[in-house]
Amino acid sequence: MKKFVNDPKQYVPEMLTGIALANPDSLKYVPAYNLIMRSDAPNPDKVSIVQGSGSGHEPAHVMVVGRGMLDAACPGDVFAAPPMDYVYETTKLVASPKGVLLLVNNYTGDKMAFEMAQELSEADGVKVKTLFIDDDVAVKDSTYTVGRRGVAGNFFVMKAVGAAAEEGADLDEVIRIGEKVNGVTRTMGMALTSCTPPAKGSPLFELGDDEMEMGVGIHGEPGRRRAKLASADEIVDELLESVVSDLPYQSGDRVALMINGLGGTPISELYILYGRAHQQLAERGITVGRSYVGEYCTSLDMAGASLTLVKLDDEIERLLAAPAEVAVRIF
Repeated sequence: MKKFVNDPKQYVPEMLTGIALANPDSLKYVPAYNLIMRSDAPNPDKVSIVQGSGSGHEPAHVMVVGRGMLDAACPGDVFAAPPMDYVYETTKLVASPKGVLLLVNNYTGDKMAFEMAQELSEADGVKVKTLFIDDDVAVKDSTYTVGRRGVAGNFFVMKAVGAAAEEGADLDEVIRIGEKVNGVTRTMGMALTSCTPPAKGSPLFELGDDEMEMGVGIHGEPGRRRAKLASADEIVDELLESVVSDLPYQSGDRVALMINGLGGTPISELYILYGRAHQQLAERGITVGRSYVGEYCTSLDMAGASLTLVKLDDEIERLLAAPAEVAVRIF
């Protein structure tokens, strides 16, 4: 597999250096903690929002640090949770009198790092709370998790809590909004190919030319089943049925629809998937109020996609529509 790589051990630091150099007026890079933070953080008038997770899912999360989204992101290595001290030091650096909200995708390593960091930060007098995101309907437990995984639906949580914090909401209110959005967000993904971590240099798992993995995780974890490759419409129909039936979403609902690329899928193909999903929702009496097509939470170079629905109300829709200024302008 050909990649733009120097030393695989420097893959993440070199990426973070590039992000900071490309955004000198708005972002600050702290190499000791893999930390990308807003240059104006902490702001004493707002709750600070922090996300971590492993690298390899860009633009999540280091490329969505900015006004109206995250105040900081401190990723670990590719597909690896950040060390606890990264989260702890990040929390202290962005601590605001209004508090810090730690957003955590529901993976075992991430939960452990963030929960320990919260305990240490609280012992230092920092007001800090943690919110776990678990939007993946594919499997209840996986290689990396106890309970459902946090995947591309995390963007809607980040966007809503980021907007609320920017408006001056207090920590309890920001948490309420995050839990509300997480509670009405569901996702399922699938893979056409594996992905290749730079340090490994070969695919993480094997898929035959005529195979696909339904319900795959963003680290390449097994999904619900491995099957023969199907048409785009058939793939969307299976993803949509799994997502719609889980909440469940019902006729009369208004939703946000996201078709998220996993890193190796052309945007043209994502729009083919979107068109089918939109049509099928209309046939169910479900109205698409907001549309998102592109790469939001990837798995390096994996060819594949995920489908996310968010049940909208006036509050959620207003927060999703609020302005945001980040390195990758995807909202």
